[in-house]
Parts: sequence; C-alpha cells; structure tokens
Amino acid sequence: MEHEKLAALRAQEKEGRDPTCADETLEYMLNTAEELGAERILEIGAGKGLTSIAFALARPQARITAIERDAERAVAARANFAQFGVSDRIDFLEGDAAEVLPCLQGPFDLIFLDAAKVQYRRFLPDCKRLLKEGGVLFSDDVLLFGHGVPPKRRMLAAHIAEYLDRLAADADFTTEILHCGMGLAVSRKGKA
Repeated sequence: MEHEKLAALRAQEKEGRDPTCADETLEYMLNTAEELGAERILEIGAGKGLTSIAFALARPQARITAIERDAERAVAARANFAQFGVSDRIDFLEGDAAEVLPCLQGPFDLIFLDAAKVQYRRFLPDCKRLLKEGGVLFSDDVLLFGHGVPPKRRMLAAHIAEYLDRLAADADFTTEILHCGMGLAVSRKGKA
C-alpha cells in the first residue's frame, strides 16, 4: 500500500516541475542498496523527499540522511516523511550541501547526488570522504543533454563533463555511466 502511494506521488511530481529521478534510476539504486545491504544512505538534493522515502521503505533497517536547500521543498519533504511514517529514520538537514557535507561523519554505504549539477565537482571530495570502501556513489542526470546541447546550457554541460572526467581519473573509483533516466554515473569506491 505504501509503495502504491509513493508511486502515485512520484507520478504526480513528474507531471509538475519538481525534479524526481526516473523510475528505472530509482529501481536500479534500490536494487543496489539491497545488494550492498545498505544501512546508511545519504541523499544530496532531496527535493520533496520521495527518493529518501523509497530507500526507507525498501530498507527498513537503514538510516537515511537527506539534504535539501530549498525551503519550500524542505517543508514538503518533512510532510511527506510524516505521511509515510519514516520521519524517525530520516535525518533531514535543510541547508546548502556545500556547508552541510563538511560537518557530516561517515561512512555511508550509498550516496545519491542529485543536487545542482554545477556543484557536483565541489561535492565530490566530501562524497569520497563520506563513502565507505566498497560503497557506491550515484550521480544523477549526467547525460542531461544527450548529444545536443542548447547554447544557453553549454556551461552546465561543461560542468557535468568536467565532473565525469574527475570521476574517471580518480583511481579510488570505478565508474560506469548507465543510460537510464537522464544518465546515472555509478561509482564504486575501492579497487575493482
């Protein structure tokens, strides 16, 4: 029943202008969380909390930390956490991830990065520090523009490309790009 309510809420969000990850992206992340036996999950850019709720429902023993800087989305996230009865398992931090991340203590089994794409590079050192060996960093929307980048989005596309280059060059990560949703970078920490 809870999963049906969440699916309906996710469908409603997709019709609006608020971001939520693609169904196939969410399914892949939930399967990975199960395979890892994830007990600590971090979401950066939680929006209205729908992905954190999905993690909480799929991994009842997990503790989730979610960060969101937008005040309206934060209010909605708190209400959604209460509606789904998961508030007690989600540590919700309202604020700029650039300020919040340095204060967090790891390790996390899984990190989902879905914040402002131009900030991905800035968040990477903290994500690396917070992620446990063998853990997985998911970076959403890394193929946002596919092959055709509109002129007004070239700077954003350049930021994403530089982030992907940094991931690829980092010997502590093994990264693959999945063509689900608008692209999902899956980076496993540790030697392959």
